[in-house]
Amino acid sequence: MGYVGAMVHLLSAALAFALDAPTAPTAAILPPPQVLTARTGFLAWAATHPPEPHPEPAYHFAEDVWAALAPAVATMPGRVQAFELGRSTIDQPIWGFEVHEAGQPPAPRKLLVFANIHALEWVPTEAALAFLQDLLADPPEGVDVTVVPILNPDGRYKVEDDLRAGRNVYRRGNWANVDLNRDFAVNREAEAVWKAVIPGRYTTSPEPLSQPETRALDALAAAERFDAAVSLHAFGGFIYYPWAGRWKRAEDWHELHTLGLAMQAGMDAHAYRPRQLSRWGFFFRGQGMELDHLYGRYGTRAFLVETTRSGLNPFRGDLRTYFRWYNPRDPAPHARSVAGMLRALTTALGDGLG
Repeated sequence: MGYVGAMVHLLSAALAFALDAPTAPTAAILPPPQVLTARTGFLAWAATHPPEPHPEPAYHFAEDVWAALAPAVATMPGRVQAFELGRSTIDQPIWGFEVHEAGQPPAPRKLLVFANIHALEWVPTEAALAFLQDLLADPPEGVDVTVVPILNPDGRYKVEDDLRAGRNVYRRGNWANVDLNRDFAVNREAEAVWKAVIPGRYTTSPEPLSQPETRALDALAAAERFDAAVSLHAFGGFIYYPWAGRWKRAEDWHELHTLGLAMQAGMDAHAYRPRQLSRWGFFFRGQGMELDHLYGRYGTRAFLVETTRSGLNPFRGDLRTYFRWYNPRDPAPHARSVAGMLRALTTALGDGLG
């Protein structure tokens, strides 16, 4: 499909979305020029990267994500704004989407949700997309929400290429094979005695914020000063809060735990339990993680959610397939449940909790 054909396809989809939207867009506030430029840039990117058939039809490849969001970005500029928070190692855009109640001043609270920091963990993107679509149909009151569906586009594209080629490769990092989840600045130094027993569990990247993806997230956090943030991972079925790199309790851990319980209450059956990440196991610490960075540097109420309890089904040969370790064959029920959890957190923030 050429550029002109893609643009026609995109505009047709946008018109269909507008006609079939559950609620008509309210009076829009004209975005400033830089927002219009970002919006145009995203729509051009989506138009020139149209969806193609792929071997995991239950999942959205990156182009499917952009195609799903482009109609709303095109027709609802007062409600959702696309922006580029940075570029990846190989200069791929990292797209973010801010949802705001149209016609209203900036909300007093801000929430950040980001996903796919690890290349193979795709259920988080499905949950982020489901949450975004829920917000577009019913924007929250009192909270502006920013969602980054794919923080690690280079790692994502590597996995997409693997799936299309039928390769079974374990991937966690970005293009440079750096684990972005260990590239942040707070609590990088290991203190636990277990570091001498299992040193591999206590490694970090060579230096803090060494990668463009983590620098982009840090810059966004510094500029926006979010009240709360959720990093979506897979798998494990927990709602974690700080600290990850220290055994000690955070000073306001009771408040974090209360917010975690509010998130838990928004889920379906088998809801995840909230707990401090470093206390998942007596030997576990996560050095240089985004959870501690957002909380320790910016005071953000930070959570790391391990979506699903693995996609493994040993009776179907899944133990041999790395993609299936993290991603169930049907992500939809997991995505809906996590979206409900994120909506519950949004409501709690709007009500003044946290």
